[in-house]
Amino acid sequence: MTDKYTEFVSRGAGRDIARKLGLPQPVVLRRYAPGRPLVEGPVLVQGSGTGADELASILLSWRLDVRRHAVPREKLGAIILVLDGLARPEDLEKPVLGAAASLRDLAPNARVVIISRSAAGAPDPAVAAARQGVDGLLRSLAKELRAGATGNGILLTAAAGTTSPGTLGALQFFLSGRSAFVDGQFLTVTSGLGQLPDDAGTPLAGKVAVVTGAARGIGAAIARTLYRDGARLVVVDVPAAGGDLAKVANEVHGTALQLDISREDAGQRIIGHAVERHGRLDIVVHNAGITRDKLLVNMGQDRWNAVIAVNLAAQLRINAALLASVHFRSSPRIVSVASTSGIAGNRGQANYAASKAGVIGMVRATAPLLAAHGGSINAVAPGFIETAMTARMPFATREVARRLNSLQQGGEPGDVAEAIAFLASDAAGGISGEVLRVCGQNLVGA
Repeated sequence: MTDKYTEFVSRGAGRDIARKLGLPQPVVLRRYAPGRPLVEGPVLVQGSGTGADELASILLSWRLDVRRHAVPREKLGAIILVLDGLARPEDLEKPVLGAAASLRDLAPNARVVIISRSAAGAPDPAVAAARQGVDGLLRSLAKELRAGATGNGILLTAAAGTTSPGTLGALQFFLSGRSAFVDGQFLTVTSGLGQLPDDAGTPLAGKVAVVTGAARGIGAAIARTLYRDGARLVVVDVPAAGGDLAKVANEVHGTALQLDISREDAGQRIIGHAVERHGRLDIVVHNAGITRDKLLVNMGQDRWNAVIAVNLAAQLRINAALLASVHFRSSPRIVSVASTSGIAGNRGQANYAASKAGVIGMVRATAPLLAAHGGSINAVAPGFIETAMTARMPFATREVARRLNSLQQGGEPGDVAEAIAFLASDAAGGISGEVLRVCGQNLVGA
């Protein structure tokens, strides 16, 4: 659904009217398109350690216009703040306030990325305090940015450094238009695994991907994005959606599998179809889901059980089949669609929120099981996304939900698809067990 308000206030008279009346002033976001530069404008890399120096050299090899020191009044496409050597809270002052001096020079749709270390692995309380301080810093900064600019963070564990493949992959994602609706979020690099693609335009070349719930909406957008990135597709949905599913399959030159994923043998059927038609299986995207909303006091057994069966129990069974299969062994990737409703809750969605919170727990517990095969599993948690479902919301409710995030607008199905495509790629091989919110920095349930 088109956000007419954002279009109106993004230019000319509309922008002036919104400014005078003190109304929200969202801008049209810079989203990914093949051939578009990774960053539009110079990139300022700040940090005094060797990690910052090494990172700056790599960014130069990406043909970015890199600055190690700010040039007054020069419009910046991005600021990267490397804080991987924090030892005490006092260490934050100089680099943070140094970067703050350049915030006014950010161009529209610019990016701020902070690279630091996880507090979970801190050797003492002072180090933990300094590292955890970055969390509050980044999330607050992201709320202060304007004109479509976003702020996100990368956390390093003991197994990862500033130039590890997973770190570089996450940095590319956060700098690019792929992360247009991701704001105020962190990704933790849990290992040194992963590999940047030889061709940035087709990072999934040679991969075979399965997408459930692919007949329409976000699922169809995921299939199109994975296809654009080079994957061969198996699209799955219930027989009742067979007509729409066939159209998506034809569009992405893939194969369609009409299947109720809550069937006991769904996992075996998905694996068998992928191997028979495409010879392998590399990526599974669990997108299929349903809602049966009702206040909990009025919730019946049928509504509760249907949502848990489709949204959670089906994923668990399919994953068990994948983990047991010899056909899912070569750096396999699983990406599940959760929801901010499973993180913050949502009125009238106790069953849905329980199922999506369960997905997050499943992802975290499954990550070690895939590690033996060099695999990963992650979740994407959408917030308010412009879909047919949100288009049916009452006008006032929809408008409030759109504006209650740092970017002051709803996301698009393609924003969710871009995050999933990144997590499904080898560039994200060092990231596993993570939940990435695609919500513009808000917790409105999806």
